[in-house]
Amino acid sequence: MKQYITYSEEVAKGMQEGKAIVALESTIISHGMPYPQNVETARKVEQIVRDNGAVPATIAIMDGKIKIGLSDEELETLGTSKNARKTSRRDLAYVVSSKEIGATTVATTMICAEMAGIKLFVTGGIGGVHRGAETTMDISADLEELANTNVAVVCAGAKSILDIGLTLEYLETKGVPVVGYKTDSFPAFYTTTSEFNADFRLNSEKEVAEMLKAKWDLKLDGGAVIANPIPTEHSLEDSYINSIIQTALQEAEANGIKGKDVTPFMLGKVKELTEGKSLEANIELVYNNARVGSKIAVELNNL
Repeated sequence: MKQYITYSEEVAKGMQEGKAIVALESTIISHGMPYPQNVETARKVEQIVRDNGAVPATIAIMDGKIKIGLSDEELETLGTSKNARKTSRRDLAYVVSSKEIGATTVATTMICAEMAGIKLFVTGGIGGVHRGAETTMDISADLEELANTNVAVVCAGAKSILDIGLTLEYLETKGVPVVGYKTDSFPAFYTTTSEFNADFRLNSEKEVAEMLKAKWDLKLDGGAVIANPIPTEHSLEDSYINSIIQTALQEAEANGIKGKDVTPFMLGKVKELTEGKSLEANIELVYNNARVGSKIAVELNNL
């Protein structure tokens, strides 16, 4: 396995020095935002991780290697590439062997983080059970990865384009703890709350770290969802965002958009219909997750 993995200088040095490392995904760079905003956001997220005492490791696949940490030049290449492949578990071996550029999803970032011995991963929102999945069987590979891979995911809940109730049911079946960070409610990405609750509420980074340590010490395999709500001042109104999502869903259905194309289409359409407000919210919640996730990583590293 080692021949397929390379580490950036910063990550390799951080690991040698025993620092906390935070994994970051790359689909948000390739498929989540337009250039140059995507690269600027990625750089700022990395800086937030450093400012909070940890080392950022943005993960992507290039030249047949899983890159744990990207150089400035590699970030730029990924951000401007027109043909980066959105890489989930099923695509990973192909992308490595074909030497394509691969942007890692939540699921693949978890896989690569575990290979590299990284326990904590920061993202925007997790994938989940899509609306209408009882007929389409459209369920994100993120959920299966959370069931099996020992990496905690700090996120702003699940994207509100999903069926949040079914997503939480699936996680419960798979034994994945869903922690509300300073909240009882499970956040819905663009909004601080949803009609569903998290399994537990924890009010400090140290408490989260202690729970994760206990989980893995007890050999309870799988990840955990640390749901950290978008800051209130950047939250969008529930009814506003839900009506826009309904419109976007109808359009996706009318255009026959399915499978892994649904999320990028939906996010693009929601951005268009909110006149960019959703992208602004998306960026702010990622920054907030990076702050909280880095502090949890540091606490976990100290235990």
